[in-house]
Amino acid sequence: MKILFCLLILLIPLVAGGQRAPSRPTVELQGDIRQVHDPTIIKDGDTFYLFSTRAGIAVRCSKDLVTWRLCGDVFAHLPGWAVSDVPGLRGIWAPDISYFNGKYHLYYSASTFGKNRSSIGLATNQTLDPASDKFRWEDQGKVISSYDTDDWNAIDPNIVIDEQGEPWMSFGSFWSGIKMRKIDLATGKLSAADGKLYSLASRPRSAELPGAIEAPAIVRRGGYYYLFVSFDFCCRGVNSTYNIRVGRSKSVAGPYLDRENKDMMEGGGTLVISGGKRWRGPGHCAILRDQAGDRLVYHAYDAGARGASTLRITPISWEGDWPTVSAADQ
Repeated sequence: MKILFCLLILLIPLVAGGQRAPSRPTVELQGDIRQVHDPTIIKDGDTFYLFSTRAGIAVRCSKDLVTWRLCGDVFAHLPGWAVSDVPGLRGIWAPDISYFNGKYHLYYSASTFGKNRSSIGLATNQTLDPASDKFRWEDQGKVISSYDTDDWNAIDPNIVIDEQGEPWMSFGSFWSGIKMRKIDLATGKLSAADGKLYSLASRPRSAELPGAIEAPAIVRRGGYYYLFVSFDFCCRGVNSTYNIRVGRSKSVAGPYLDRENKDMMEGGGTLVISGGKRWRGPGHCAILRDQAGDRLVYHAYDAGARGASTLRITPISWEGDWPTVSAADQ
């Protein structure tokens, strides 16, 4: 049975609306959990597979969500199309893993730091089990690009499946914020039937306020779509200020409102988790959903290990149909 995270549609909520799930402790992870950025997660068979930023997209495996090991890379070399497409490309970032139309879809970002000359690509596979004779990553090339004349950035993709079983891809970093495009179910590329660029979330911009919002992750739960985003700055070790925010909508294309009914297009976003004494700058999350309960999967910078970026998995409780985490994880 294939269990999808960050996009799987679960028709039966884990907790009845308006009730809070019992608090569950965060388990300290073991194994290969350092140097993790931008995690995304899925389960195939009895194994969880976690993909994260690295030159060829790192893959980690776990049977229990506690002990992790490196188990390969998606690409042995940077995709040729991406090297030609994005000047100065040195690696690929921010993957997203999903399963639809009988295949695993791995979307990935080709960009350079601080620029919006970016592209999102796609690779597919029939299985995630390297021991299977069906295991083979096939690069499908470019999905979408942004240019320096655009006021948006084609990085940080995330797939969600709507109530009709149709895929949508959210993406975006800084500039005018989080965007969305309809995806063709058969090809995994942009839909020809719906060419609209939807806007989901944004923050004010000025010389002092650079509109720091990125890394969308949308999950459908009950009658709502929940849009998780990261505010502020990653990638600064112990000085990182990343924090995770959320809003929700009855429609996949928005509008997304926070708990105070502020539109995320106007800078809204209810705080889910922020940095603490040890774990600094938590962000770029995925939402893991299974029968054992929902979890927030993200990276944070460990002040006890010179700011090493580290995988974190934190239980989610739902209070009044809003996601919360334990104060001990803040």
